[in-house]
Amino acid sequence: MRTRLLLAVSLLSTGLLAGAFSYGAANLVPTFNSVPIDMRLDFHTELMKMNGITMQGAMAVSALSALALAALTRDGGRVLAATAGLLTVTSFLITRFGNVPINGRIKQWAATTPPADHAEILRRWELFNDARTCTAVAAFAVLILVALRHADAGPSTTEPAWRRVAKE
Repeated sequence: MRTRLLLAVSLLSTGLLAGAFSYGAANLVPTFNSVPIDMRLDFHTELMKMNGITMQGAMAVSALSALALAALTRDGGRVLAATAGLLTVTSFLITRFGNVPINGRIKQWAATTPPADHAEILRRWELFNDARTCTAVAAFAVLILVALRHADAGPSTTEPAWRRVAKE
């Protein structure tokens, strides 16, 4: 029962994290790149105020639940769950040491003016964003594999796996 609950929390939080990063990479970044720089800086600064809370929370729940799932899992799913947890931790580290320092610079630029090399710095932010998106999506995919393994290991029946999980 505990492992199923942890699996559900891991899937939900990691799916939300991967979805949010993917949405940003697919929609926000191209939009940032198509508007004037002052508009981008203002919007980016405001967006980071909200993301600082929600994204860090999603990363924490995702990493902790996946690592707890790994600790409680006794079969081959342990390595997969640990891998998902480590991938989420990697997303956090990329964010903390890659994106966040640049976000601080962007906040300063919004209040003043961007430096001459701002385009290169913004490209670096986008590379970090792409990397954390990939690690979050990979973590979600690995947790899907854990869920599929878990469903396949259930009792042999013609009842769908989702119904068996819902009953427990």
